[in-house]
Amino acid sequence: MERVDAPSATRDKYIMRSIVFLLLLMTAVFALGPVRNTRAQNPGQLIESYTARLSARDHFNSNGVRLRAAAAIIRQDRANFYVYGLRDDEDQPDSFFSSKANRARLEQMLENGRTTPEATYAIVNGTPLIRVDIYGNGITVTIISE
Repeated sequence: MERVDAPSATRDKYIMRSIVFLLLLMTAVFALGPVRNTRAQNPGQLIESYTARLSARDHFNSNGVRLRAAAAIIRQDRANFYVYGLRDDEDQPDSFFSSKANRARLEQMLENGRTTPEATYAIVNGTPLIRVDIYGNGITVTIISE
């Protein structure tokens, strides 16, 4: 029978505890996921809400270039609604994005607000009906239907 000396057994126990600790720490980090900045968690007071159908024409800017970002598509929808008079049956007006200056803030407002990767995918690759909640510092975008 092989003898294990005390320093070796202590070292092995230390290594095992270290491995267990690291595994628990990694599990906790992965479970929490990425942490958003504080502004994204508190977009401010609700100003108003509207719904809009993001049709195929909302996916192209006024020069005919295909838009690939959700915020740009939502911004184009509002420009189509207010500037070009191109409205879908399900589009609702809002007083906030009737202003060109506020439409220019839309990308930053979405970055400060909330949406899901699934919603972003649906906006960029489809023609969903969306609900936009406008807050002082950001917007929240929700898919109502595809």
